[in-house]
Amino acid sequence: MSPATDDTDLELVMAIVRPEKLSDVKAALAEAGAPSLTVTQVSGRGSQPAKTGQWRGEEYVIDLHQKIKVECVVEPEDADDVVEAIREGANTGEKGDGKIFVLPVFDAVQVRTGDRGTDAI
Repeated sequence: MSPATDDTDLELVMAIVRPEKLSDVKAALAEAGAPSLTVTQVSGRGSQPAKTGQWRGEEYVIDLHQKIKVECVVEPEDADDVVEAIREGANTGEKGDGKIFVLPVFDAVQVRTGDRGTDAI
């Protein structure tokens, strides 16, 4: 199986956001015309401060916060619009709002049809 040619390069927009902002992010992506997305529950640590709690008299630290990872594979010319849609949908102005990453995707293959590159998304 050979990789796609240069004219089918794609980008993966991957965002880590607050769980309670998922519906806002989905709505913003739909408005921006993002064709599809994948959502995963994740845990992580960033600039959001750790929390302490007690259980059975023992103090413990919660330093991994529950987050949502949203992934969209898009054509390069659409990546900025998708990033801005996610940023607007996820923003609360507080620490812990999340991060957005844009990565190159060298190929995509649709399992059902075998379509490759932009035809696969």
